[in-house]
Amino acid sequence: MEQVSAAFSIDLRRLGALRELDRRGSLARTAQALHLTPSAVSQQLAALARELGVPLIERQGRGVRLTGQARIVLQHADVIAAQLERVRADLAAWGHGRRGEVTVGAFSSAVSGLLPAALTTLAHARPDIGIAVVEAEPPDLFTRLDAGEIDVAVAVDFAEAPAFTDRRYVRTDLLTDILDVALPAGHRLAASDRVPLRELAGDPWIVGDARSCCGAVTRSVCAAGGFTPEIRHAVNDWQALACLVEAGAGVALVPRLVQPLHRPGLVLRAPTGEAPVRHVFAAVRAGAEHDPVLTAVLQHLRTAAAPAPVATRKG
Repeated sequence: MEQVSAAFSIDLRRLGALRELDRRGSLARTAQALHLTPSAVSQQLAALARELGVPLIERQGRGVRLTGQARIVLQHADVIAAQLERVRADLAAWGHGRRGEVTVGAFSSAVSGLLPAALTTLAHARPDIGIAVVEAEPPDLFTRLDAGEIDVAVAVDFAEAPAFTDRRYVRTDLLTDILDVALPAGHRLAASDRVPLRELAGDPWIVGDARSCCGAVTRSVCAAGGFTPEIRHAVNDWQALACLVEAGAGVALVPRLVQPLHRPGLVLRAPTGEAPVRHVFAAVRAGAEHDPVLTAVLQHLRTAAAPAPVATRKG
């Protein structure tokens, strides 16, 4: 390619495609996330490479990988995206943040266990702020955040979530959600105050999809307990999971964020030792953290998360 020109320009949509490729790792997954064809993504990246005058991707086997020049571009892309968000925040501050529309994306447990309280207090304190809720999990949750389809992402730290140090986002820690063991009322350990997870190694388990936050956390907690669970049922809906536990179909880990489940044939017990937890946080695009409307939404999310759920009850 030609030497980099001092007059080169950058198309922000094409830059977004490069950022998404960095996140997804393949043209096919990038195309799916952006609702484009792989050919269209390739064309966008080729056009961006021509604009910049440097190669951005190279073939690696049957796929592609980012070049060193692409990594340099991505470092600046994060700064550019953050600066654009600061422009948006400054414009919102010009109007003193008196009103606005905010879309909050969140995983299912947060939708049921955290958002209702936050939205209730926000509606009383700031009736001028309109809120829309979208249920989603990483990585799609953060693809939507990058695209501006949502303004606040509520997520759990796990493998599919962005790294803690990801400069594209500003995080607000909300709560540490403890997981308890859900057992059928007639289970051999149902009368125990606390349950050693290792003693459930031979039981069938009911676990969410491996790419979901709770499915991933359950698998990692069992691995830390020294065993790989026999996953008999794959269920992402908490009420459905509770019904299966009550029916004696298996055992499960249930976050306190979705408790109580109100099933007479189900009991919840804290595991022995250090409690298994998942960390819940909210994120906004870097540069948007000073938007007065988003600041108000984050404040009410923190308030709703502050009173941690009480310890598991017996019986």
